[in-house]
Amino acid sequence: MISWRKHYRKTLIAIGLLLSTSASIYGQDGDPKNGEKLFKANCTACHALDKQVVGPPLKGVVERVKTEGGVDKDWLHKWIKNNKELRASGDKYANEIFEKFNKTEMQVFPNLTDKDIDDILAYTTNPPAPEPAKTDAAKDATAGTANAAPQSSTTTNVVIISLLAIAGLLVWILVKLRQLVKLGQSEDLAGLNETRVKSFSEIYEKYHYIGKGLIAILAILAAYGVWNWLMWIGVYKGYKPEQPIYFSHKIHAGEQKIDCQLCHSSAKYGKVSEIPSMNVCMNCHRTISEYNAEHYMEPGKDKAFYDGEIQKIYAATGWDPAKQQYTGKTQPVEWTRIHNMPDFVYFNHAQHVVAGEQAIINSFNKKNPDNKIDVVCKACHGKIDTMNVVQMANDFTMGWCIECHRTTEVDMNNGYNKEYFKNLHDKLKKQYPKDGGKITVDAIGGIECGKCHY
Repeated sequence: MISWRKHYRKTLIAIGLLLSTSASIYGQDGDPKNGEKLFKANCTACHALDKQVVGPPLKGVVERVKTEGGVDKDWLHKWIKNNKELRASGDKYANEIFEKFNKTEMQVFPNLTDKDIDDILAYTTNPPAPEPAKTDAAKDATAGTANAAPQSSTTTNVVIISLLAIAGLLVWILVKLRQLVKLGQSEDLAGLNETRVKSFSEIYEKYHYIGKGLIAILAILAAYGVWNWLMWIGVYKGYKPEQPIYFSHKIHAGEQKIDCQLCHSSAKYGKVSEIPSMNVCMNCHRTISEYNAEHYMEPGKDKAFYDGEIQKIYAATGWDPAKQQYTGKTQPVEWTRIHNMPDFVYFNHAQHVVAGEQAIINSFNKKNPDNKIDVVCKACHGKIDTMNVVQMANDFTMGWCIECHRTTEVDMNNGYNKEYFKNLHDKLKKQYPKDGGKITVDAIGGIECGKCHY
């Protein structure tokens, strides 16, 4: 007889196991991989998984808030979406966290859905392991280099031995030829050798016209060499000194698209484009304590190198990244200046960056159709956004400046220029009808001595 009770009990056990398995599968709310993307997009400005940045480390935050404050995921949802509202409601734990972190307000995220928050929390609870593809590739490359090294060494040894053998053969041939010459020399040749001119003075007396001509040519060449050397004193095109902190403009201005004037703010409003203070660096690097290796990496550099340079910024400003506060112990950074006009030259950055911006860009692009620029700074300083190490891109001589003033047209679409130079414009239209009366910078006093030297 079939025992239905026995089968019924087994069925209940199977259903129970199925439900418990399903619960364990779905109990981990959220997708860690999607959470990683959301975390990097929304949280990394102030948080990291394993260390304090502006806010606390977030690895295991679900368990931590449960232990510290006796709150659950629902509380975290409220905190992330609108922590201000949660604090205003009088929540004790929310206000404790606010006080603990120097009353630094956390950004609100009303745009994140409950699923998004669950994904982020899943990532902080169980972050996915990084993909080892790059490491494997690096190992393969290292192995390839190691295998190639012995082959390269063997090839070098073979070349050196071959060259030594050829040199020995040539010496032997020269010795034998000398012996043959001595054996074949007759008495007539010996007599001629005795009467041969043997001193430089005798040669000069015999060919003095040619000698004087050569001396005159050498004197002219020497004078030109001295003159050329004098003209290039103080011209340092290509000069790129090593700086105390390695700063790559290619990373900041090129890859990250940071505007030049965010750091060199006085270029727009003053005579000098100043070297920014370290506080300007800390505007970003207070929260960016490590270099993201997924971005551009200069050949020969690695993540550890860039991280070390960021630590130099902290040492200079007296910033303690662990405590997230300044210690008061600062160190001056002795930057090496690259562009430095002589004291007798007046140059105003604001005049070129503001008043001459569009005119300079248009003129440069007209003269260099295959190398156009989009920022006025590049006309003089070169394409800074492609330089890892900044170098002097132009001569910065008086002739270089004058040539620019003679070829750069004044922007007559500018309302001020159009009104101020109206009479001059009308006059030039009559004098030079073919040119349409274009006004270049030299026509408005751009090459007067007193404009730059006084």
